[in-house]
Amino acid sequence: MADTTVPLHTNGTTAADGVPPGGYQFHVTGEHHVPNGTLLGFWVYLMSDCLIFACLFAAYGVLGREYAGGPTGAELFELPLVALNTSFLLLSSITYGFAMLQMQQNKVAAMQIWLAITWLFGAAFLTVELYEFAHLIHEGAGPQRSAFLTSFFSLVGTHGLHVTFGLIWLIVLMLQVSQHGLITANKRRLMCLSMFWHFLDVVWIGVFTFVYLMGTLP
Repeated sequence: MADTTVPLHTNGTTAADGVPPGGYQFHVTGEHHVPNGTLLGFWVYLMSDCLIFACLFAAYGVLGREYAGGPTGAELFELPLVALNTSFLLLSSITYGFAMLQMQQNKVAAMQIWLAITWLFGAAFLTVELYEFAHLIHEGAGPQRSAFLTSFFSLVGTHGLHVTFGLIWLIVLMLQVSQHGLITANKRRLMCLSMFWHFLDVVWIGVFTFVYLMGTLP
């Protein structure tokens, strides 16, 4: 809320013209931020994101066996590669937790190192996912091949898009911390990104279980 100045008579009435005889009285309101308001708002955003992924999971649940004479998940999915990719994302969640511990102790340099490691794990996850997509498309198993592949690319691709935005956000926050330090606003932003990153981990566990593990069953 911006600062406001209201001219009042000494008896409390607003001046119509000019300066009131008794001078001005000022009522000034400073900047006000509701405690934990940003975190509450971010939780609301995450709940809306949950609805998006719930719809994508539901679509895959309906279409996941509609192969249209094309390849099945058992024929396409390489579980060792997916397991490696899953370990990258889970490790990134652990390293982000270490970064938050350093933030609580106001150790900027150590926190930045852990954030950089988190970014590397996230980038490795995204690289493997892009390789998987490119390999599937090269084998003729693109999203247009069947309803199964359409729902697969939609679900996994949406998650990958979220990881991409998270990596960009992480770089921006590291630059802000390097310029302004661990001010209250930066701590609040790091907390929001922490919730976002762990949320992506939870969603990926669902993808790994529901899409990849169950997709390889006969």
